[in-house]
Amino acid sequence: MYKVNIENNFFEIGKNQSIEKLIDEHFPSSNIVAAKVDNKLVDLSHVISNDSVIELVKSSDPDGLNIIRHTCAHVFGHAIKQMYPETKMVIGPTIENGFYYDIDSKTTISEKDLSGIESLMKKLAKKNYKIIREVVDRKKATDIFQKRSEDHKVALIKEIPEKDIIAIYHHEEYIDMCRGPHLTSTKYLNYFKLMKVSGSYLKGDSSQQQLQRIYGTAWDTKDGLKNYLQKLEEADKRDHRKIGQKLDLFHFQEESPGMVFWHSNGWKIYSTIKNFMTDYLLDNNYEIINTPQILDKSLWKNSGHLDKFSDLIFGVSSESKEYAIKPMSCPGHIQVYNQGLKSYKDLPIKLAEFGLVHRNEPSGTLHGLMRIRAFTQDDAHIFCMPEQIEDEIKCLIKDIYDIYSKFGFNNIFVELSTRPEKRVGSDEIWDKSENALKSALDTCKIDWKINKADGAFYGPKIDFSLKDSLDRVWQLGTIQLDFSMPARLGASYISTNGDKIPPVMIHRAILGSLERFVGILLEEYAGDMPLWLAPTQVAILNISENQINQCQKIDKKLRQNGMRTITDFRNEKISYKIREYSMMRVPYLAIIGDKEVERNTISLRLRTGEDIGIMDVDKFIKMVETLVEDKSINLK
Repeated sequence: MYKVNIENNFFEIGKNQSIEKLIDEHFPSSNIVAAKVDNKLVDLSHVISNDSVIELVKSSDPDGLNIIRHTCAHVFGHAIKQMYPETKMVIGPTIENGFYYDIDSKTTISEKDLSGIESLMKKLAKKNYKIIREVVDRKKATDIFQKRSEDHKVALIKEIPEKDIIAIYHHEEYIDMCRGPHLTSTKYLNYFKLMKVSGSYLKGDSSQQQLQRIYGTAWDTKDGLKNYLQKLEEADKRDHRKIGQKLDLFHFQEESPGMVFWHSNGWKIYSTIKNFMTDYLLDNNYEIINTPQILDKSLWKNSGHLDKFSDLIFGVSSESKEYAIKPMSCPGHIQVYNQGLKSYKDLPIKLAEFGLVHRNEPSGTLHGLMRIRAFTQDDAHIFCMPEQIEDEIKCLIKDIYDIYSKFGFNNIFVELSTRPEKRVGSDEIWDKSENALKSALDTCKIDWKINKADGAFYGPKIDFSLKDSLDRVWQLGTIQLDFSMPARLGASYISTNGDKIPPVMIHRAILGSLERFVGILLEEYAGDMPLWLAPTQVAILNISENQINQCQKIDKKLRQNGMRTITDFRNEKISYKIREYSMMRVPYLAIIGDKEVERNTISLRLRTGEDIGIMDVDKFIKMVETLVEDKSINLK
């Protein structure tokens, strides 16, 4: 007999009893899809073999949704093999909100084929196939997939470590290799949709075979699927690339792939953000510097970047020397730090740069402003002593939260990434560093979680991600401790006892890529940028030519008070002008007719169409100044 604790209910059970049988007897519920036995996620078919603590996993839980999506990927594989028997399956992992499957097929799958594949998936799911898990040895697994001509699966088996078990899942004639867990039956798979087709490469390596990748989503309820598809529809409307074209902000072209051509309106948004961050740097005692775009490859070799990121680095040669276009700013900042002898009395030293960097991202990964090859980082490095780390980190955390709030982001997720297996520095240094970061996070009284073993090889780090209005998560800021690079590049300071030792270097970025951040803002606000960020804040519109002179005077006065304005004296109906500038998402429309000229006022409308009424010009100026100073999201 075994003693089990199922959510604080205690039972004695006999041998060879599965979790599924226990649930049927004591917890009858159709929404339980898996379980955790002593904190290990398992199928419901798992047989209890010792005294255990069991946690039930519901379909709505994150693990439950992941299981639904994993099972859906297998049903997709089943459908593909029936429709295109020559297809060879590669890998089909779950991803956020769904799954994808890479396939090797002679048939080119297009978007129009997805509905047919999806229809067959629904038919297969309704057949209530029992999903069976089997643990097999390496030889049997190889034989199974060789007989089915699944070459990629055979290759994957060879890569599985000897100590790892090999599990296969099968329903009806379909067999796949997977760690699991999965649903017990296909009948529980009801709410899914195939989304899109794209290209991919075997093992993500562009030098290897090209594959086809089919994306899908799956949910536990009809409403879950519906809500997700609605959010996708809204996200499509908010696509920053569409908004950028509509509002004349930027463009891309094949002659410079992954590099932005900023138009005047877009550059105003970019510059406003940069100016805001510049003010922050100056207020917080940063020294703003600028380092070369091209540096000798030997520097990148010595820093460790060439070995680690060689595929992403653009190279250039001149006069028999090899150079690299900088992919990041840290080695250059150390060169500035190294100019002149430094004492412990000089530390901390804060060097900041709006560093234009270039990275040779694969062309297939490029995506508007979100993934590009040339971008500007709000990069900074703080050179300090170990005992200064915690105070510096606390200040940075406070600043990051404050800055994000100015842009309307208050839902922030924080992760502390700890020491990886391969690292530099003693355990003592890592203990001290990780504890300093933990203490700083706790002192700031924010929620955070551990991201175990995901730190950089040179030190632990804190990552900051924000959730937008569509519940999408964007990783932005990072704070990283580095005990390696300063020593590798000869950085040092004279300590209190007269020794020459390397400083700790804190890498930090708050917005990350300025270009990407503009893209995030455009999608968050659907182009309706907050007043302080709007490229044009006020459109001054005359009703007839009688008001042109007054419009010009008001325009000059608004510009003198720091506002970004536009005038429109075209011989068009005022309704036409109002509609046009509302569509251009200009926050305020100042309409001037004969009455407004007489009274030195404006008739004020919002881009939403709301009529604010008559307002004195000076009062309007004061209102706008207050809203801009407060970084207000609202227009009144």
